[in-house]
Amino acid sequence: MDEIKGFFQKKGVKRIFIASLIILILFLMRSMINLILLTFIFAFLMNRLVEFAARRIPLNRRLLVVLMYSLIVGLLTFGLVKYLPIITIEIGQLIKRITAFYAQPHDNIFMNYVEKIISSDQITAYLENGVSFLLKSFSDISKISIDILISLILSLFFLLEKSRLQEFTRKFKESKIAPFYYEIEFFGKKFTRTFGKVIEAQFIIAFVNCILSVIALTILGFQQIFGLAIMIFFLGLIPVAGVIISLVPLCLIGYTIGGFMKVIYVIIAIAIIHAIEAYILNPKLMSSKTDLPVFYTFVVLLFSEHFFGVWGLIIGIPVFVFLLDVLEVTNKESGAPLS
Repeated sequence: MDEIKGFFQKKGVKRIFIASLIILILFLMRSMINLILLTFIFAFLMNRLVEFAARRIPLNRRLLVVLMYSLIVGLLTFGLVKYLPIITIEIGQLIKRITAFYAQPHDNIFMNYVEKIISSDQITAYLENGVSFLLKSFSDISKISIDILISLILSLFFLLEKSRLQEFTRKFKESKIAPFYYEIEFFGKKFTRTFGKVIEAQFIIAFVNCILSVIALTILGFQQIFGLAIMIFFLGLIPVAGVIISLVPLCLIGYTIGGFMKVIYVIIAIAIIHAIEAYILNPKLMSSKTDLPVFYTFVVLLFSEHFFGVWGLIIGIPVFVFLLDVLEVTNKESGAPLS
């Protein structure tokens, strides 16, 4: 009996048991996963934004939090009221353009090859998954709106009472569940440092990529810019693969409005933007220790998309980096953990 008790008191065994318990709890709460992820992402990103502003603006932290949230909610409300009808119309026009591409015959070898690639099982699965996600989102817009609203409120209260929450949470160190507290604290710090960091970098990269792409597409004479901007931003949240997936509809639209040369211009523009992302943004926003080989990136995306759908494409890489950090997978060049 003492041997069994001693076995379960080992640090490694205890950590695996608690990690399994957390995974089980998250699985049982899977119907609330949208709310949980959105709350974490909003709280983490807004906390970083508030800290950034607090170093430059001499205001009380709580007042700064309220002002930041008021500004963002105001901008979102203004954007939805003013631009949602325009975006809805433009997305409909984009679908018509892509449908028109499939309807007309193609004598160009390159475009026939592109069409053949799109017809492959994996690309078709991604596109179908994305389209079904968008349609489900529009049809279930009320639930998504409620999730976003609750997530914003929860993250707002979290930031307003951050110091008090930290002080209250520390009391568990002296409680009867102290062993659980220390392990959850361990996973929490790892999760925030890795998952949060990668998510933050993905959002910044997607935002910059969206702005640069919109400028390039405007110069190239593309229409329905708002619809394209929404598509590019959300696909930009998918590491590496997002650029490739977004290139497909852009090439199709480019071909319908300007022929083969327009497709070449689009590819050159996206290649330049991707180069800026790969050689300037990534090294500044992500430590080299969190960079994964492209092969690993695609494998993780394939598995995470298969098991978790669209959310898997966005959080697959951050979760994988978090697991590497927990497992203390080291970088041979530096000998340091991947964190």
